[in-house]
Amino acid sequence: MIILITGASHVGKTVLAQRLLEKYHFPYLSIDHLKMGLIRSKNTQLTPEDDDELTEYLWPIVREMIKTAIENLQNLIVEGCYIPFDWRKDLTEEYSSQIRFVCLAMSDAYIDAHFADIRKHGSDVESRGEDTDCTAEWLKEGNRAVIKGFREAGEQVTVIEDNYEEALAATEDKRVG
Repeated sequence: MIILITGASHVGKTVLAQRLLEKYHFPYLSIDHLKMGLIRSKNTQLTPEDDDELTEYLWPIVREMIKTAIENLQNLIVEGCYIPFDWRKDLTEEYSSQIRFVCLAMSDAYIDAHFADIRKHGSDVESRGEDTDCTAEWLKEGNRAVIKGFREAGEQVTVIEDNYEEALAATEDKRVG
């Protein structure tokens, strides 16, 4: 089984991946680590700020890694924001039936009510450094885009409205377990 986790920045993709790793003992691949390895090794001219171009560049690589894991009957958690809204078009039913898709997003109201906590927990699993670009409006724009894009593509999106921990637990139980 492949667990594919995506969503907006700061929504908890890596936290969920870490929890699933601890629960199921599946390895996980951070698309951010792949991105930075390719950038730092100079295998691409893209930079960490080139989000749209990075999705186009990284998805074919990640997609083929997912297919290889499925073909080898291996479990894998893949998490990151560089997953296109129409990701299913690149996979046959043979592959997509083996993938549990999870998309996380936060509502505007949740961001307004919990912005300080979102920033405080931004480095719970991996260090974000100063993270000065993270503003409430930037988070809202990113989350709105994720919700709109994946819903228009026919995907379910878990929108965190009130209780973060309950939303994460419900997502894990419904879509993964």
